Amino acid sequence: MGGVTSSVAAKFAFFPPSPPSYNVVTDEVTGLLLLSPYAHRENVEIHKLQTRRGTEILAMYVRYPMATSTLLYSHGNATDLGQMYELFIELSIHLKVNLMGYDYSGYGQSTGKPSEHNTYADIEAVYKCLEETYGSKQEDVILYGQSVGSGPTLHLASRLPLLRAVVLHSPILSGLRVMYSVKKTYWFDIYKNIDKIPYVDCSVLIIHGTSDEVVDCCHGKQLWELCKDKYEPLWVEGGNHCDLEQYPEYMTHLKKFITTVERLPCRSSSSGGVRDDGPTRRKSLDRREKPRQSTERKQLPPKSQWKKSSSSISSSKLRISFDQHQLDRSKRSLDCHDKTRKSIDHSHQIERGRKSVDRVGSE
Repeated sequence: MGGVTSSVAAKFAFFPPSPPSYNVVTDEVTGLLLLSPYAHRENVEIHKLQTRRGTEILAMYVRYPMATSTLLYSHGNATDLGQMYELFIELSIHLKVNLMGYDYSGYGQSTGKPSEHNTYADIEAVYKCLEETYGSKQEDVILYGQSVGSGPTLHLASRLPLLRAVVLHSPILSGLRVMYSVKKTYWFDIYKNIDKIPYVDCSVLIIHGTSDEVVDCCHGKQLWELCKDKYEPLWVEGGNHCDLEQYPEYMTHLKKFITTVERLPCRSSSSGGVRDDGPTRRKSLDRREKPRQSTERKQLPPKSQWKKSSSSISSSKLRISFDQHQLDRSKRSLDCHDKTRKSIDHSHQIERGRKSVDRVGSE
């Protein structure tokens, strides 16, 4: 049963660019890893990281002189490091932070296949690299998750009690809630952010477009209501799912947030380290669990209908939702693909960085 739901979830959530937009080469003189076709930069380092689930993922670290914070960026579901490369450079410069970006398993030149649990292992491996290679501490790290990337971001954030801050960019309440306004959390759902965000102790900034046609703005608003430490959110008037960087208020608000949290005193905790009692231990996608209540209106069909055939219902319902509810929105998200090809400030290179269309729920 778990295999059926996992395969359906993968089709729903992950769209790695094919072919990948970059290659990994080794510099003959220095022996350093480089992303081709991009020119080598002295402040950019490429890493191959092993995850606890046996995959090897690619990560890039952008160093900013005298930076006090590091942004760990989990990108959307239809892009890779090559397409994000120049955007990461620009974000590092504008925000005056170090930045670590990575490709999920099955994306770009990372091995394996994309899945919810693989993305959790991926971000854990990247955070471990920050600790061991760059000496980063929890209180130095700001997690940034865009759309599907909000899943691994909140997974890690719910386990790090001393984390500096979290940014959620067009986040999702959960995978199923993108397609249905359900009142309960079902055991086969993926990226159950609605259950994890109450466990995040640090300040959280949520950015969402009011005209998002892929992930409705209500997702961001409900997550904000559930935050322990709410920072003033940014609801980008008229913003869609993949064009928020084009609005001046995006960068202005983001810079203000980072400046604010960097000035806050570090929080103390008797536990420190990585928390083992977070929601990912409490809940599992591989077994049935007690549904939680939420404030959403519509509900899935009666439970009696789900019992008729758990495998077929889990698969077919998600597939039917995709066919009937998400196809038009996915097409519209593809239309905004070209709009994204503008930069935070300028340049055709940054246009490539915003090809993260995040076609959640399309095929």
